[in-house]
Amino acid sequence: MDYGFASHVMLWVIGAIAAVGLVGTVLAFWSMGRAAYRKD
Repeated sequence: MDYGFASHVMLWVIGAIAAVGLVGTVLAFWSMGRAAYRKD
């Protein structure tokens, strides 16, 4: 395993986790906001 390749893969994995977390957070807030808005 090349060190550059390993660090590159690590970077991509961290980026993917961050992206999924960000999308999940946005969806959670959006669904909460919709529920609160619908409750009137």
